[in-house]
Amino acid sequence: MPHAAHRVLVVGIDGVRLDVLNRLPTPHLDALAADGFLAPIEVDADTPTMSGPCWATVVTGVTVAKHGVWSNDFTGNRLDAFPDFATRLAVQDGRRTFVAAGWQPLMQAHHGGPIFRAPSSTAYVSPTADTPEAWEHCDGQITEAAVRVLAGAGAGAGAGTGADANADVPADAEAGAAGGVDDDVVASFVYLGAPDETAHFLGCGEAYEASIRRADARLGRLIAAVRSRPSYADEQWTFLVVTDHGHVDAGGHGGRTPEERTAWLVAAGPGIGPAPRPLRHADVAAQVFAALGRHPDRHWTLEGRPFAAAPHAVLLDMDGTLVDTESLWLRTVREAVPRIDTDDLFDVLGRSATEAAARLLPLTGGDDPKSLAADLEARFLTAVQREAAPLPGALALLELLQESGIPTSLVSASSRPVMDVVLKTLGADRFRTTVAEGETPRGKPAADPYLAAARFLSVDPAACLAVEDSPTGIAAAEAAGCRVLAVPSYAPIDPGPRRTVRRGLEAVGREELWAAGL
Repeated sequence: MPHAAHRVLVVGIDGVRLDVLNRLPTPHLDALAADGFLAPIEVDADTPTMSGPCWATVVTGVTVAKHGVWSNDFTGNRLDAFPDFATRLAVQDGRRTFVAAGWQPLMQAHHGGPIFRAPSSTAYVSPTADTPEAWEHCDGQITEAAVRVLAGAGAGAGAGTGADANADVPADAEAGAAGGVDDDVVASFVYLGAPDETAHFLGCGEAYEASIRRADARLGRLIAAVRSRPSYADEQWTFLVVTDHGHVDAGGHGGRTPEERTAWLVAAGPGIGPAPRPLRHADVAAQVFAALGRHPDRHWTLEGRPFAAAPHAVLLDMDGTLVDTESLWLRTVREAVPRIDTDDLFDVLGRSATEAAARLLPLTGGDDPKSLAADLEARFLTAVQREAAPLPGALALLELLQESGIPTSLVSASSRPVMDVVLKTLGADRFRTTVAEGETPRGKPAADPYLAAARFLSVDPAACLAVEDSPTGIAAAEAAGCRVLAVPSYAPIDPGPRRTVRRGLEAVGREELWAAGL
């Protein structure tokens, strides 16, 4: 069964104060927020509260120190080294992208611009004047052009000559539609500038509020266009709506007041639940890549982090994570080493019989680690054959991963005979590959088992999510560079960088998986 194509729409609405937005009826923004979240963004302390620096951070995923846009004069920027997401996807991946905007620095070479360097297609319409009325008309035209593309009716022919500002639909968008249908656009950015211009001229009063409501109505048209697509049922869309900065009551910005520095983001789409942490403008571009399954190249040095990202693969520990065998292992160890204390007992959680025997031998008074390892293995295998059972939520998680088309691997410190017994319970067909003890040069807590699983699946370990119950297993997964979802069995585990802790698998659904370890 083919899996849905992923697509992203980013809508930038310039200069909308969060406190004003919160008191207005904006049904389309409200509906998206109900499906995901509406959360504040504080403009970075080093970033001027101006459109150029803020939008550059939004679309590049890096802050001013890297992209070099410090004002609305872009001279001296480093956008060639840190390009916008539409350009990265188009130039580096050959994927179709689309940008529609009326603010010149976004689209054309203007004092060091544009921010968007080389998307696949564009629609640019300059307002006839810098007035609220002209900008409302411009936003209407931009919306019409974007609706045509988002509905699958054709992309713009490119920004270069602009369009007839008195026409209902921009001339370049008409030319693109005449050239044929372009429904392969995977990422789009649509800019609406009228609220900001209205605040500059008239302050943050009734006219400003009316402009925000009109922007919401235009957002509604864009969403309706997406949902009208003939292929919509076979697609999964992520919607990101963001503002760049706020305003003082009189209408200006550029200072450091809370009203100016507080921006916001509305997000909805696959795996997006409540906002998990303080958000930054740079997270928007990172989320675009994550929503499309594009794991960023480390050389990009993105500063933003996604807040929901489907793992490219899920690598699952077995004992104590998916099956109730940790209790059997601890019982086995107690039987072999009756006088063991709690610290030494928990120290062998997640370790192979060979590794455990090497640690336990001094406690037994024996001198043959191979004999102790064989005894532990035999006792444990017998117990697993008689008593092993899936833990609550384990089978449901495996079914979710299958339905989502995410490849899985079983990565265990247990021997192949023990793993084969457990696979009869879990279903061997649920795993693309398995890695047992002794099948890599080193076992957990070394990274080798997780690196081998990622290699077998042809995925970057950093894009994988490891699900583990023990400190030993977590050490192995983190040494490999994986994101980690920890479900502690006996030993306590604290949250950490790229590590999320949950009490068990029963409450782990799509949103928890997509957010784990980010």
